[in-house]
Amino acid sequence: MGSCGGGGAHCSRSRVLVVLFCLWGLISLSCAARLSVSRQKLEVQKHLNRLNKPAVKSIESPDGDIIDCVHMSHQPAFDHPYLKDHKIQMRPSYHPEGRVFDDSKVSTGSKQRTNSITQLWHVNDKCPEGTIPIRRTKEEDVLRASSVKRYGRKKHRAIPQPRSADPDLINESGHQHAIAYVEGDKYFGAKATINVWEPKIQQANEFSLSQLWILGGSFGQDLNSIEAGWQVSPDLYGDNNTRLFTYWTSDAYQATGCYNLLCSGFIQINSEIAMGASISPVSGFRNSQYDISILVWKDPNEGHWWMQFGNDYVLGYWPSFLFSYLADSASMIEWGGEVVNSEPDGRHTSTQMGSGRFPEEGFGKASYFRNIQVVDSSNNLKAPKGIGTFTEKSNCYDVQTGNNGDWGRYFYYGGPGRNENCP
Repeated sequence: MGSCGGGGAHCSRSRVLVVLFCLWGLISLSCAARLSVSRQKLEVQKHLNRLNKPAVKSIESPDGDIIDCVHMSHQPAFDHPYLKDHKIQMRPSYHPEGRVFDDSKVSTGSKQRTNSITQLWHVNDKCPEGTIPIRRTKEEDVLRASSVKRYGRKKHRAIPQPRSADPDLINESGHQHAIAYVEGDKYFGAKATINVWEPKIQQANEFSLSQLWILGGSFGQDLNSIEAGWQVSPDLYGDNNTRLFTYWTSDAYQATGCYNLLCSGFIQINSEIAMGASISPVSGFRNSQYDISILVWKDPNEGHWWMQFGNDYVLGYWPSFLFSYLADSASMIEWGGEVVNSEPDGRHTSTQMGSGRFPEEGFGKASYFRNIQVVDSSNNLKAPKGIGTFTEKSNCYDVQTGNNGDWGRYFYYGGPGRNENCP
């Protein structure tokens, strides 16, 4: 019974049915796979439509980026339900470098600039007044992320926790840091001039960045953070260029916040600087040195957190309602470098931090932060008191602080990652 040992019509029919059944199984699997792919494509396309707003004009950058000039009132921030009726604040009421805000700080795009460092796309064109430049997100950018939902977001536990009682907790995410920090007061902003390099990244899923952090809350689930600086991130951008970036979160990188303008949040007012666009030129070893100045401060009237790039470009603001703790003030400021160490081949990554050189090598070789300052409750910039330093593995990446007339409070930081003392 049921055996086809003797052959015959019954056996032939059975074999045909088995073959058909198998084919149907394969077809079903193939269809399911195709459906899954087309569903993902649809999800990606919907996300791209949300991010890439209609452009007044588009500019191609030499590095392959497309910069879309989008009308200021059509930017991604206004997808946020709380911002539907928001009136754009075109300038902060106060500036920490002078009690009355100076109109020349808001760039209209018509004045001559003296900055020796700028963005690569500027060589081809500028965006018209009334628009803001947005780096266009491409399909392959989103596909490199672990999911559409996680695109443009940092992984959890990406924050350096200097006084952590459990060092294993810090290393859990594979993020490593070399930072200077202050805590124990109420802070209303921070400033730094950051040396710009193009560190080598070993694996595409790793990054290297140099930034300032403005932090409020605990290091648990409720951490508020505003971040700005430069980064090299092949996963996020698809190349190894050094790029200007910002980040924010109000729940320790879980559900809120993102890089640049990749979600609703930051409101940009500036027509000349694109978040996430390449910075040019970068410093060379024993060669010309370039740096960028970043200032983030809280407007005492409106309560929004403003950002300025260089001396000329007030970029925009994070509305205060995005945050809980930072709606009042910051409790900690950090400056420094961060890398992802995914431990390829079970060994420490050779992804560089800063210039890839240790701090003791000094100017022209090691990367630096200079003129680091905090904004106090009177809205004045001042030198930070009681600076601490922190690094998980000083044989891989280190930090050394100093103080002098020209550079004020400064530090050199960074390192090569894997070396004979950092296996």
